[in-house]
Amino acid sequence: MRLDPEQLGWLKLVLAPDLGPGRLDALGLEAERLGCLPDRSDRELKRLGLDAKAVRALRDTDPERLEAALAWLDHPAHHLVTRIDTYYPPLLRRIPDAPLALFVNGDPGWLLRPQIAIVGSRNATAGGLSIAREFAEGLTRAGLVISSGLALGIDGAAHAAALDADGATVAVAGTGLDRVYPARHRDLAHRIVDNGAVISSFAPGIGPRAGHFPARNRIISGMSAGVVVIEAGIQSGSLITARLAGEQGREVFAVPGSIRNPMARGCHRLIRQGARLVESPAEIVEELQPLITELAGELRGLLDLPATPAAGERSPDCDGSVDPQGIDPQNRDDKEVEALLAAVGYDPTSVDEIVARTDLTTQAISAMLLELELQGRVAALGGGRYSRTGIDQETN
Repeated sequence: MRLDPEQLGWLKLVLAPDLGPGRLDALGLEAERLGCLPDRSDRELKRLGLDAKAVRALRDTDPERLEAALAWLDHPAHHLVTRIDTYYPPLLRRIPDAPLALFVNGDPGWLLRPQIAIVGSRNATAGGLSIAREFAEGLTRAGLVISSGLALGIDGAAHAAALDADGATVAVAGTGLDRVYPARHRDLAHRIVDNGAVISSFAPGIGPRAGHFPARNRIISGMSAGVVVIEAGIQSGSLITARLAGEQGREVFAVPGSIRNPMARGCHRLIRQGARLVESPAEIVEELQPLITELAGELRGLLDLPATPAAGERSPDCDGSVDPQGIDPQNRDDKEVEALLAAVGYDPTSVDEIVARTDLTTQAISAMLLELELQGRVAALGGGRYSRTGIDQETN
């Protein structure tokens, strides 16, 4: 796949060994300029604060890893969402050392929606799985996107319940997205891609390692308005997610269980440490309403048509020019909006059908649908389908 120079620069940053977000952030550069680093001379890089080892890491990109990433990105549903991308999760952008970029399989537009994480034991009881499904369904119907880690047990139950409720879900992987881990969730991952997204901070070709999962958990909590823990043993990785959520200023909710259930002990510990005890999805929605309202306003700000050309200016390229492929997907003329609305019609219509009926890209269509949904002009029907609401006719 041929990326524009700035995106290729970001990809090289992600692939550079031992050159993580913390080290790059310490340089004090504007985020818009990070993608230009690989194009700078060795002298400039050293002047910015990179030592010789870091410069070599940036220069000596593994050609096989780069080729594998480019091959994976050469698919219309595969995306590289960088920190300066409109689709980068708004809450994740706020945490220290946020990932430089996310590999996304699916619709990146879902990353802008208010999310709630549901996590818990891989060895959940039948009762725990039932509670996970109940909470995921209730929170989905309240308009939240369910995020989790694609693991067995509570994670998988939450993802599946969100989809069964005609909602969307985001799965965060601890591997590159050229594989599904655990393999038993391959079919579930395919369902998520169809109405949500599977994302990772790890490049294609990277397999599961124990050290990857805390980084995955940090993304789950970082991009979510809150974390709900349902069944977790004392040594559960879900407690790491809850701890990270607390450090990131997110709300932590815990569902209590029987004192005889070892999978409830982690939740009880969280409650003793200050997590909110919850017994229904409605309690969570009520607690998160102020933040959800704030995120909705931020989303509108991202997607509103600019009032003037200056308001829609894109990030300058490394050479100072304006990137014509830069992401400001709502800076569109009325003809594109009308073309999209005509393609949607009043019957349930999938994004693939809209692509076939227009000259618009999948990315542009997804962004415009988000804007039109916020305006009340289209309705999301579940299963990745949309229809017009008729509001345009009512106001004419």
